[in-house]
Amino acid sequence: MERCEFAVELQNVHKSFGPQTVLGGVDLMVNRGETVSVLGRSGTGKSVLLKLIVGLQKPDSGSIRVRGQEITRLPLDALNEVRKKIGFLFQQAALYDSLTVEENVAFPLRRHTPIPAHEQKARARELLFHVGMGKEHWGKMPSQISGGMQKRVGLARALALEPEILLFDEPTAGLDPITAGEIDALILKMQQQYRTTSIVVTHDLQGAKAISNHLALLHRGNVLISGTFEDLEESGDEFVSQFLRQA
Repeated sequence: MERCEFAVELQNVHKSFGPQTVLGGVDLMVNRGETVSVLGRSGTGKSVLLKLIVGLQKPDSGSIRVRGQEITRLPLDALNEVRKKIGFLFQQAALYDSLTVEENVAFPLRRHTPIPAHEQKARARELLFHVGMGKEHWGKMPSQISGGMQKRVGLARALALEPEILLFDEPTAGLDPITAGEIDALILKMQQQYRTTSIVVTHDLQGAKAISNHLALLHRGNVLISGTFEDLEESGDEFVSQFLRQA
């Protein structure tokens, strides 16, 4: 398979913080249009992996290619161009407290596009509608809406620049099971509508099973196994079996 067929490709990626090795030679290939969930115990480097892919952190060594382009040595202006094709839903939604719901979604458009203000507003409202946020919420501040609603707004904002790749950091963390299920359903809906490539870091095995084409299990700084949920179930590895029982 040619490199260009991968939306994201990591080869032998290492990352340490001081004496602590977080990633010790990770290989991960994500095909265009598929959804891969990255699983693992706390502290295994799942969120670090996403930050490396979007260029918020740099690896100590190894190759990271996004849409066929090596990003580890890019200057900032070129890296920012790559980032425009990546939507990132942070774990805590990371909305701007001083902006309304509508203004939060319009912010990337205002910052990165030349489109006029009325078109920015129309685009933001369209996205909010698609993620199930009615107009009664558009003028509210983030502190005035629930955690699940904040995730919806974060997803709408992540979609604002029509990214080819979406990165999700624990999209259902801290949510009750019903709301978590609603967020998973929303992610599936957005994937089908926009046909993006998605990488989802999550502790929620059932959610990962529902939304993913493939799963990758991180353990001791490496991808221990990748494949379908059935592949993980059929694995004879002791840690994989233990993880599936406890997740």
